[in-house]
Amino acid sequence: MKFLKYLALLLPIIGLIGYFLYQKYPVNPPIRISSNLYNGELPIDKLNLPEGFRLDVFAEGVENARSLCLSPNGTLFVGTRGKGNVYALIDSDKDGKADKRFTLLKEGKMPNGVAFKDGDLYVAEVNRILKFSDIESKLDNPGEPEVVFDGYPTESHHGWKYIAFGPDGRLYVPVGAPCNMCESEDKIFASITSINPDGTDMRIEQEGVRNTVGFDWNPETGELWFTDNGRDLLGDEIPECEINRTNNKNGHFGYPYCHQGDILDPKFGKGKNCSDYTPPVVKLGPHTAPLGMEFYNNSSFPAAYQQDIFVARHGSWNRKEKIGYDVVRVHKNANGTYEWLPFISGWLSDDKSDVWGRPVDMEVMPDGSMLISDDFGDAIYRVYYQP
Repeated sequence: MKFLKYLALLLPIIGLIGYFLYQKYPVNPPIRISSNLYNGELPIDKLNLPEGFRLDVFAEGVENARSLCLSPNGTLFVGTRGKGNVYALIDSDKDGKADKRFTLLKEGKMPNGVAFKDGDLYVAEVNRILKFSDIESKLDNPGEPEVVFDGYPTESHHGWKYIAFGPDGRLYVPVGAPCNMCESEDKIFASITSINPDGTDMRIEQEGVRNTVGFDWNPETGELWFTDNGRDLLGDEIPECEINRTNNKNGHFGYPYCHQGDILDPKFGKGKNCSDYTPPVVKLGPHTAPLGMEFYNNSSFPAAYQQDIFVARHGSWNRKEKIGYDVVRVHKNANGTYEWLPFISGWLSDDKSDVWGRPVDMEVMPDGSMLISDDFGDAIYRVYYQP
């Protein structure tokens, strides 16, 4: 009986300790969330695409494949998060499948982001930006990279980064919130920053961005658009994740005060008004985890798809019923409004109990096909239109 009495006293203490540790050191769960580990050929026949579209495997066995970028010569660079590697893939015979693979970096600190400019490869770790100069001349022996900038925060929660060069020639680098919900005194958190290619003149471009892992510039207007992942622990149905648009001037997108443009945070939203912040253009569903996005600026897909934004919804990690695990497109209607429409599904089973793939990023190729990375299936798919 004494044991039960002491156990009853200890349980609330253990619960409080667990809650404190979650708040202080919250980390997304391991990438593999399916109960059945993948042990065979990729079941791409389970994927559903619109009529006339086809999907092939560009590369498989690319462990933890995440962010993508393409050089003008056709070299595909692939970042990872948990694996710590950066790869280069080449389709030398132009048959739609990579036949050469190089490992450029090993055991990096979440080297998720990759960007290419003027022959050089830039890689984003948690707190620093690396540069491999003239990389395509030494893929088999790249050597040690140059540290271009090492002034970003070292916090790993939401610390992995997507990076890309903007039309202004600057490298855009997001800094996620170091928590699920918090109000940091350091303005660099929950922001999108930019630096010159040589690492100078770091500045904050946008604020109130909880965790963006994908952005692109509208080829018609030059505006920066980006995905943003909504907060956790407000229930399964709110808040929704977002697609946002900037006017290329410093804006504030709500975090941590307002979510999805119209829900005040129960703690940090007191005394605030959602109308003071820039609302999302499109809501992408609760906990869908939109990551990579890209405007389709090519004529290979049918006209109805051109200039749409393709978005990889990586999928929920703590929702009771799984959601996401697909690729959608954001389409502009005739009246100027935007909506999201399905494009590829099937990585999530019909009963929503099992997952065999989690799309992360995409890259539109010169021939109009689209590559999609999958950090769960360790693959890169190629989607093309062939009616």
